[in-house]
Amino acid sequence: MTPADQDLTVDPATTWRHVLLAVTGLTPQVVTETICALWLRNPSLVPTEVHLITTLRGAEHARLNLLSPAIDWLGRLRREYSLPPIHFPAEHIHVIAGTDGIGLEDIRTPDDNVCAANFITEQVRRFAADDDCALHVSIAGGRKTMGYFAGYALSLFGRPQDRLSHVLVSAPFESHRDFYFPTRTECPIHISQAGKDVAYDCRNAKVELAWIPFVRLRTAQHRPLVEGNARFSDCVGAIQEALAERELVIDLKTRRIRAGGKTISLPPTELAFLSWFARRAKTGQPPLPGITDKDPHGHGTAYRQHFVDELKKIDPLLDEGGKTLGAFGLRDGMLPDYFNTKNSKLNKTLKDKLGALAARPYLILQDTEASGYALALAPAAIHYAAVPAPQNDN
Repeated sequence: MTPADQDLTVDPATTWRHVLLAVTGLTPQVVTETICALWLRNPSLVPTEVHLITTLRGAEHARLNLLSPAIDWLGRLRREYSLPPIHFPAEHIHVIAGTDGIGLEDIRTPDDNVCAANFITEQVRRFAADDDCALHVSIAGGRKTMGYFAGYALSLFGRPQDRLSHVLVSAPFESHRDFYFPTRTECPIHISQAGKDVAYDCRNAKVELAWIPFVRLRTAQHRPLVEGNARFSDCVGAIQEALAERELVIDLKTRRIRAGGKTISLPPTELAFLSWFARRAKTGQPPLPGITDKDPHGHGTAYRQHFVDELKKIDPLLDEGGKTLGAFGLRDGMLPDYFNTKNSKLNKTLKDKLGALAARPYLILQDTEASGYALALAPAAIHYAAVPAPQNDN
């Protein structure tokens, strides 16, 4: 077993559904070829269920050639290699719908292409949302754009247990309409070469699986895209925002910030906490040491004052009659639990709104080398200005 295979070996103790999700066109044999290659290379990776994404024409080819009792290539593969049960009813053949909601015969127009992108993205998102599922996406079949969308969708939503592959078939069996897997018994196919009909035995065919590395960007997605219906363009847009130039705009009056291209409303204490660290970053001050229970340097008292100053900027009435210290649990200074809780809540809010990757530049993080907490944004990226309310405030 190669190191790559060792990394892909499934722990027998897991109870994952092992789903093979393949995009196909008029060559449904990529399913049997992939399953056979998995069995020959690492039986623990053989899927427990199969799903296809295809067109109306592709669905009929898959149903007739893989599942019909008269041909039943999937059944023949299981019998020849004594494979375990694989759940693949006709309902697992998913047909891409057009803008009118009717299944597409083929992908011919730009609108068809958009529909395919969104349909494939949503199918991958749905499987990747199941913690009990290990997803294996095959991009060997279908139109090239279908394979691209499937691979990109897995990059957008894939988790550590998910895999991407392409099956390789030796010549002259590759793309032959009658070849479905290397058989163990004699099975001739006929190929026209130089005007002559030449017979080849499928027993001599070789199938190999090429594992394709991919960048996992799941944590960069906004939570609604991970948990709800996902359009391809929205997901790509979320990644582009996450990688865009960083800028933080703080509006204390409206209690809103603009970060990662999004407007976010924050509670007063979380906004005050962020603004405290933003002012330090904007003026080039070093990271703040954390607070300990003993706090021999009196950080809690100084931190409380800086924090209260920010609260007063948000709303002077928050400190009316000296109520701030008691109302916000600061009468005895800023204690470790208060500091850590505010930091944790602020960071969680930003991650939920922006996605973990996009949120990272705006988080208050501990610098282990400097032994302190800081906002890592450059001073020029931090502004105090009005932040208009979005059309749909999130």
